[in-house]
Amino acid sequence: MDPILAEVYSTVLPAAPFVIAAYVGIWVVLAVYVFVLSRRAKRTERDLDALKRALDARDREHE
Repeated sequence: MDPILAEVYSTVLPAAPFVIAAYVGIWVVLAVYVFVLSRRAKRTERDLDALKRALDARDREHE
């Protein structure tokens, strides 16, 4: 094996588990963030629906 490649591999390979762990960590954080955003969007949609119903009920009362 080429001595330069051997030196590169000896430097890179021990760090591989840390790089993989970093990528996994980033994907987990991203997935949790998307999950939280989707829950908040659903809650906002429910609030808007309740507001629409309340406004419709108020409009019917004043007719």
